[in-house]
Amino acid sequence: MRNNIEDVAKRAGVSIATVSRTFKHPDLVAAKTRNKVMDAANELDFSISRSASVFQAGRTYRIALLINDRSSTWFNAHMYEGLDSVFHPAGYDITFSHIVTSDTRRAFFENLPIRRNVDAVVVASFDISRQEASRLHSMGIPIVGINAMPQDAFSLSISIDDEKAMHLMTRHLIAMGHRDIVFIAFPSKPENVGTLRFSANERSKGFQRACEERGIDPSVILIPDDENIVDNALTRLFDRDHMPTAICCQQDSLAVPLVTRLQQFGYRIPEDISVTGFDDLDSARQIGLTTVHQDPTQMGAAIAQRTLDLLDKKPVNPSHETLDTQIVFRHSTAPVKDVTTS
Repeated sequence: MRNNIEDVAKRAGVSIATVSRTFKHPDLVAAKTRNKVMDAANELDFSISRSASVFQAGRTYRIALLINDRSSTWFNAHMYEGLDSVFHPAGYDITFSHIVTSDTRRAFFENLPIRRNVDAVVVASFDISRQEASRLHSMGIPIVGINAMPQDAFSLSISIDDEKAMHLMTRHLIAMGHRDIVFIAFPSKPENVGTLRFSANERSKGFQRACEERGIDPSVILIPDDENIVDNALTRLFDRDHMPTAICCQQDSLAVPLVTRLQQFGYRIPEDISVTGFDDLDSARQIGLTTVHQDPTQMGAAIAQRTLDLLDKKPVNPSHETLDTQIVFRHSTAPVKDVTTS
């Protein structure tokens, strides 16, 4: 005959509720009591199955994380670290769903209410439609955004203001006398071709707005996001009549290798060309890149805690947070050498 939770409680000399709490929330049980329960469970070869916990609590203890890129990318890896640091101790697993196009995103939101196999959905860095979000809202499944759009479609969200951040970075270059500035970015495609909108694409708006405010004709180079990004960027730069005095990159993963390659070709950074990035990778700090700082680990941990509070019916404040922009000023930027001829 198989032993049950009542047998464990009797053997340990505690209540059934204490046994249940020991398995589901061990951090809430005193160490001495926890050890008694676990010893009794081991002696009786007993375990509380996940399905039993789900049945009792009405939860799956599973979080869906929707990403577009590889989980090993800088942002996704650090964001996951932050999410897991909060969800894992609370007994939750995180499952990845790779969303490539708006069609695969739509299919996810259509099928999830049928399966009802997660307690919350986290969307990272791309857009959703309000109609898709309403499917989950109607079922009481929180949908949470990290640098995702539009903010008001989510139950909870945390983000940086990509447009504002790049606007400030461009103003920094302009304040140092730069007028011949090139922005290098990955293209965004119209929604009607089935592509997703990404928060990083908002950065080009900030660049163009800052240039237009000072009467500067914005110069934008769009390159494919593939393994040849630096070669593509250099080819486009060398195709110009002259090199710019400053280069503003959409992200550090482009800016860092670009700085290295430009130096190999004899360009001095920042004496000949100022270069900026966005994200603040470890490699950006190593080469002294001026960049915009964001902390996906902290963002993931913060939104995970708010998600747990929401699931536990606790008040969540703020439900939507836009973090302040922080530029890290290092030595890849400098005043233009001759403002009168730039």
